[in-house]
Amino acid sequence: MRKLRTIEMNRLSLEEFKEASKLPLIVVLDDVRSLHNVGSVFRSGDAFRIEAVYLCGITATPPNAEIHKTALGGEDSVDWKYFENTEDAVQELHDKGYFVYSVEQVEGSTKLQSLNVHHPSPSARFAVVFGNEVKGVKQSVVDRCDGCLEIPQFGTKHSLNVSVTAGIVMWEFARKLFLDKG
Repeated sequence: MRKLRTIEMNRLSLEEFKEASKLPLIVVLDDVRSLHNVGSVFRSGDAFRIEAVYLCGITATPPNAEIHKTALGGEDSVDWKYFENTEDAVQELHDKGYFVYSVEQVEGSTKLQSLNVHHPSPSARFAVVFGNEVKGVKQSVVDRCDGCLEIPQFGTKHSLNVSVTAGIVMWEFARKLFLDKG
């Protein structure tokens, strides 16, 4: 096996990325404190060509050298918007017709592998809220969401880093919407 050179990867230019069709997914960060986690979410968001990242509360915003350190330009390609309150972001998403999930361990959560991307309709658009590294998604935000997704875990921690969680969830949406077609 030979590693591909950058020129062989058919990467989109920034302009091509902006014009390309997007995964119908917006990632919402609820009080994420680590700038490296924020940057990593932007980088994964670029990889899976999501619509946007909503940054809420204490979550830092670009331009920021620490975000750029892990985003590597993803903060330039992926659209983003800041909200003082995550609840306001969820309300805007509902107003725009998005089906909003929190990623949280709750009673009655949907296991990620059981996610139905054709619910509530075959052309549904989605948003996924990821929470603070210690406290998770605020209960007041969970209460405003249409449902909760949970990644099954089998160890002693039952906790993943927020940027790792975001990457797994974005992959599952991309797999079901772009690759498997549901």
